[in-house]
Amino acid sequence: MQKGEVRLKMAYVGVCGTDVHIYHGKMDARVKPPQIIGHEVSGVIDEVGEGVTDWKVGENVTVRPLNPGVEMPADNGFRHIGQNLKFIGIDSAGGMQQYWTVPAFTLHKLPENLSLQLGAMIEPLAVACHDVRLGEVVSGENAIVIGGGPIGLLVALVARQKGANVMISEVNKNRIEFIQSLDFQTVNPMEQDLVKTVEEFTNGAMADVVFEVSGVQAGVTAMTQLPKVRGRIVMVAIHSEPKAVDLFRFFWREIKLIGARVYEPEDFDEAIALAASGTLPLDKMITQVSPLEDAKKVFETIDQNPAGMKYLLEIN
Repeated sequence: MQKGEVRLKMAYVGVCGTDVHIYHGKMDARVKPPQIIGHEVSGVIDEVGEGVTDWKVGENVTVRPLNPGVEMPADNGFRHIGQNLKFIGIDSAGGMQQYWTVPAFTLHKLPENLSLQLGAMIEPLAVACHDVRLGEVVSGENAIVIGGGPIGLLVALVARQKGANVMISEVNKNRIEFIQSLDFQTVNPMEQDLVKTVEEFTNGAMADVVFEVSGVQAGVTAMTQLPKVRGRIVMVAIHSEPKAVDLFRFFWREIKLIGARVYEPEDFDEAIALAASGTLPLDKMITQVSPLEDAKKVFETIDQNPAGMKYLLEIN
């Protein structure tokens, strides 16, 4: 263990969409097997390294898995997405192991009333907090979330907690049923006219903010049709290939497009406070908890059950 590092005894690690992409070999340019992955984590501090004074053994923590590296002028001070950023758990070893050594500056303390299971939900919840913050959502606004997977649902939950009226567009019928059980309005664009449904939901006002979380062309096509004049679109999904975008709509309606990537420290702080408050049904989002040795089976299950939400691996 090097100076400034902390060793964690791992508790739970969530499996996210990026992990699934790695599992399928779609990120081999960045991830060279054999490598341990996993970045949605909770654990207990087991040992602190030289120079670490703010942390002590036995504290429950989660990890903000960003190592910013050397700041470049074009980073404009935003080191969380800087040119030299390394994502811990992708560009370096991750948390799917019994003990994990990380830089102390990546740690966030988990309050005693928050379970370690829910502690492993903080990282994706922080993504949602970041997306909603950059989308400048305020109470009374109409928000449409395109894509009702784990991140889309978390975005919807955070936006609703801010006081927004939220509708989720999703095509998987099992997911729609689950989303509706959490008292969200939904629309299935495969069966309903999306634009007309949003128009009815907003009493003709259309969306103040649209979150594109689907990652598919249909979502990109739909996102420009839904905002009101001077509405906002937040690009949450990763579109690794260029997509066709109706740029005329941006001109015609004076729409604003906002990119949102990962998170900043304040997003983790907000996520922890929200999770600890008990106001979000995070426990209902946990589809399955499995031991680490069953990790391969979990990835196979995710492939077979696209309606699932959050799968956790229990480490120790």
